[in-house]
Amino acid sequence: MMPSMPAATDLLPLLPEMVLVGTAFLLLMVDMFLDESRRIITHVLAVAALVAVALMIAGGVGGQGTVLSGMFVRDTAADVLKIAILAISAMSMLYLWPFLRQRGLYKGEVAVLVLFATAGMMLMVSAGSLVMIYLGLELLALCSYALVAIDRDSPLASESAIKYFVLGSLASGLLLYGMSLVYGAAGSLQLDRIAEVVGMQSPNTLMVTGVVFMLAGVAFKFGGAPFHMWLPDVYTGAPTPITQFIGSAPKLASFGMAYRLFEVGAGGLDDRWRLLFAIVAVASLAIGNLAAMVQGNLKRMLAYSTVSHVGFLFMGIAGGGSQGFAAAMFYAISYALMAVAAFGVIVVMSSRGFEADLVDDYRGLNARSPWLAGLVLCVMASLAGLPPFLGFWAKLAVLRAALDGGMMWLALVGIVFAVVGAFYYLRIVRTMYFDAPDGDAPPIVSSQPLRLVFGVNALALLVLGFAWSPLMAWCQRAFVG
Repeated sequence: MMPSMPAATDLLPLLPEMVLVGTAFLLLMVDMFLDESRRIITHVLAVAALVAVALMIAGGVGGQGTVLSGMFVRDTAADVLKIAILAISAMSMLYLWPFLRQRGLYKGEVAVLVLFATAGMMLMVSAGSLVMIYLGLELLALCSYALVAIDRDSPLASESAIKYFVLGSLASGLLLYGMSLVYGAAGSLQLDRIAEVVGMQSPNTLMVTGVVFMLAGVAFKFGGAPFHMWLPDVYTGAPTPITQFIGSAPKLASFGMAYRLFEVGAGGLDDRWRLLFAIVAVASLAIGNLAAMVQGNLKRMLAYSTVSHVGFLFMGIAGGGSQGFAAAMFYAISYALMAVAAFGVIVVMSSRGFEADLVDDYRGLNARSPWLAGLVLCVMASLAGLPPFLGFWAKLAVLRAALDGGMMWLALVGIVFAVVGAFYYLRIVRTMYFDAPDGDAPPIVSSQPLRLVFGVNALALLVLGFAWSPLMAWCQRAFVG
């Protein structure tokens, strides 16, 4: 007897994902009938779709629940992450259009790939099964590879895409191998069933080995050391707004994946994986900060700083428990917002033939544009973790989570490298305010709408620094019960 098909009402928790994927397919068809001068229609519709789906989730459309025989779980944690992912993706799209359009790189598939990548991220954070995690991850990864290679005439972009594909495939292989070992030990692909098996029996070698391989795969996707080797080259070679997208929203999806795999699935082994996360956190803090200090290329510096920020995020996960994951989620959301603003600096400053990706390109910026220099100051101060900016409260939250988890040594390491990391961010500030302006620097020609988007993005880091408590409470509610 064939199993009955689920009724349409049973799939309502999946409605936001279905709307987003349906819109992506629709835009793929619409773009076939648009010429270059009307491509903005595709872009505007894509941004509208991201905003509309975020509003659907915020309004509770479809409701929470479990569908597809437990493979898809929509709960508060998933909703919080999805709203943040959609908001960050929409903001990245606002930066993306003027940059690619000016260089003749914008193609209709860009918006479609971003929508499909966002749908993959949404599946990752709602996964109730190892299969759903892998499906969402590969949907995100394949779209990201194509986006990095969108500039087909650039040898650097093509090389970066190949490196991203090869090393990303290696990471997926590590993760898949770990999942296969966990499946062999638990006899199930469902995360709740895996948690039951882990709770009922003493840890065996097969299960522990599987968890270690899964952690390596997750660290690879995050860009945590020593699995970070793909990140600097990919960030440098991809067009800046593409780097902006893959360097922000996917970090939220990776956090959701880590939460599902380790807290929901392998929570009974937290004494093992918490220590491993702490070790990766220390390695990321050390390698990321020390390497970033010697970079002259701003995109490469931000790539290594991403490694260090992954270390802080892992510090929250290592703290364990609901408070640890709430702090890590708060850090992930804060960092995603900061990353969009950081790469937004380059987008706003650049023009055709001038990428504004060197630290020296910002010499004397205050003399040329005091307002823009002030916005860049807000971004760099937040990334450095200076009060009262949002980055300060994010770092404080994960340091407190490490202390609450009994890892004072890890918190001390975090404090030391927070001070070290402030050096290279403040170097940008010194370059803007105290170095003589370069007479050969091209004028800043970015459009007023783009400057407005960047202004809102940068000032949000200051405003949320004074109003961070509601965001933190939102993250804490995601892990209640």
